[in-house]
Amino acid sequence: MSKESKKVTDMAVGRAQARFVRVTPMKARRVVDLVRGKNAVEAVATLKFAPQAASLPVRKCLESAMASIVDKREKNGLDVDRAALYVAEAFVDEGPTMKRFRPRAQGRAGRILKRTSHITVVVRQAEKKEGAR
Repeated sequence: MSKESKKVTDMAVGRAQARFVRVTPMKARRVVDLVRGKNAVEAVATLKFAPQAASLPVRKCLESAMASIVDKREKNGLDVDRAALYVAEAFVDEGPTMKRFRPRAQGRAGRILKRTSHITVVVRQAEKKEGAR
């Protein structure tokens, strides 16, 4: 792949990461699974009305990725069709776990694990098909 074609490819991708989010990865993955592969505008609407607490950080990350691709393309004089953006990749990795203790009966201590997540969203612009009207 030449440098020129790689540069054009990089402008067709918007990427955003939300790190150290105080949501368990398991709960965040449920929300991310709702929007993976969807049109980006539809995905934002879905997340806006999703009842899960993890939908807010995922939505913010998605909007940031959309803004990233729009900014890249406008800076280079290319057109941006927001309706053609789609969620190409979305995944959740486990972040560090905070360990806390709660007093229990007979002088014991119970461990509490407060898990964190790293949320990553990649948005791409759909390729225009030749001959389509």
